[in-house]
Amino acid sequence: MLYDVNLHISYLYDTPVSGGRHIVRVLPLSIEGRQRLVAGTVGVAPDPGERVDHHDFFENPMSAILFRSQHERLDIRMQARVQVDAPETTADLSPCVAELPEDIAGYWSLDAGSPHHYTGPSPRLKECPEIAEYARAIAKPGMTVRAIATALCARIHKDFTYDPKATSVDTTPREAFKLKKGVCQDFSHVMIVALRSLGIPAGYVSGFLRTIPPPGKERLEGADAMHAWVRYWGGRVNGWMELDPTNDIPAGTDHIVVAYGRDYADVAPVIGVLKGYGQHQTSQAVDVIPVRPAP
Repeated sequence: MLYDVNLHISYLYDTPVSGGRHIVRVLPLSIEGRQRLVAGTVGVAPDPGERVDHHDFFENPMSAILFRSQHERLDIRMQARVQVDAPETTADLSPCVAELPEDIAGYWSLDAGSPHHYTGPSPRLKECPEIAEYARAIAKPGMTVRAIATALCARIHKDFTYDPKATSVDTTPREAFKLKKGVCQDFSHVMIVALRSLGIPAGYVSGFLRTIPPPGKERLEGADAMHAWVRYWGGRVNGWMELDPTNDIPAGTDHIVVAYGRDYADVAPVIGVLKGYGQHQTSQAVDVIPVRPAP
């Protein structure tokens, strides 16, 4: 599929702020055999005093921006054309969990895609005995890594309720697990902690999801949203695979990848600091518009 993607993130401050430093990660990735960024731009208003565009450790495009003058509003706009190809259907050649450590040890690299970065605790994801017990109850002896990940995805989708009001961006996986409620970030964080507790390397995917309006309803402008799902390492043969526990589906042509990381802290669309006081209002609007099926 070929898509035009538009994103607008706006911050409106009660009082003028200054000295803002931010890192912005909103531009879709180019991934060989999966996704190609045909063209894309990230605009910021007001114009920052400094801006540097580069890639982070995980090879995600990012913009580092600095504001010296006061401003009452910050607008970030991203426009991109992206081609997303259907993933190849492959047999389950992933090992069972008992054999996975040998595959991990055989990966002699610490590059961005190395499973070694995704096996232990990360900034937002600590070990959680309750989630580990939940995972052990699902992972039966002899199951392959892929079978376990698929079963966990389905179980989380069944046991958890999507509720945007139940959690916040700072909710921990333990808290979300106790509530059995949350949003895509919570579903993904819980699944990642569960997989890692079994020794399966797992990470966080930030991106866009094309949404389809109900039958008879028109698509609302800006109604799409940024989304999150999970990637896990299925051994040397299968490599990295992706599942969406919020919807209980493999990531496909409706999933557009923006960034890969260990958890949300590595891929947050906008992070930073500024000088100011008072409150601010944030809004986000996303449009994922199909142009035509990919050739």
